[in-house]
Amino acid sequence: AIPPRNEKGRTVWVTRSRPKVDRIACPWLIRRFVDPDAVFLFVDPAEVHLVADRFAAVPFDIEGVFWSHRGERCTFDTMIEEFGLRIEALDRLALVVRGADTARLDLVPQAAGFLAASLGLSRMFRDDLEQLEASMLLYDAFFRWCRDATDETHNWPAGGKAQ
Repeated sequence: AIPPRNEKGRTVWVTRSRPKVDRIACPWLIRRFVDPDAVFLFVDPAEVHLVADRFAAVPFDIEGVFWSHRGERCTFDTMIEEFGLRIEALDRLALVVRGADTARLDLVPQAAGFLAASLGLSRMFRDDLEQLEASMLLYDAFFRWCRDATDETHNWPAGGKAQ
């Protein structure tokens, strides 16, 4: 169920500031599969509900709202399910995101590297929206790996033994 759009035809979402894994994964999913023009607001945790009310924004990835963690699954999982996105590559990516977001790095080998990249991006940007834009490429790359390259390896040296 896609939330209502504003007067400009966009969905508007709000969550806590200083996003990490899930609070970047969800905007990526929304922009790539639901609403390419979606607007995201990152605010102080205490202000999420006030901003949601003031701007008719949908709160996500905070406790006690519809678009949040459910059991052992993260908000990214919730959105995939609620948006009805039945795409094998997204299911693979969801394992990576879930492992990185819920400190279960043993779920898949890629979770630790994904968490490291996410934390690195968070340290590179003070502005949450700039971080979101910069992170889109990382999520695009992991999605493409999940879709097209999970069986591919890279070995050195090519065609022989190391000397």
